[in-house]
Amino acid sequence: MDTPTLCGVKITTRKGMAMLPTNRPPTHPGEMLLEEFLNAYDPPVTQTDAARRLGWTRVRLNQLILGHRGVTAENAIALATLTGTSPEFWMNLQAQYDLWHAQRARAPRVTPLARRGAPTRTREHAAAR
Repeated sequence: MDTPTLCGVKITTRKGMAMLPTNRPPTHPGEMLLEEFLNAYDPPVTQTDAARRLGWTRVRLNQLILGHRGVTAENAIALATLTGTSPEFWMNLQAQYDLWHAQRARAPRVTPLARRGAPTRTREHAAAR
């Protein structure tokens, strides 16, 4: 079975789930839009034309393409309609990008919860039901 790729980069999978790449940051959704969708046409779709179709300004689209803006749920729906993909595709790209960067940032020290078995109900909780 061939290793799945995205933008020419091998993606590690576990039980059919895409994993974060370990050797580089995930591709930003804006770069994916530019390289795999807009530039894939012959001739390529201009940012001006794509922005017009999305109902966005060219500056707003360019900020996304340059990685200065992230994908929101509303943007994901618009991008999915433009590209014939799904909103989940765009949200997952953004989530992978954000998670990779957050995992490498200085995280606050967190003390994990102790695992002592299943949580028990308090009398107040049981009485409320």
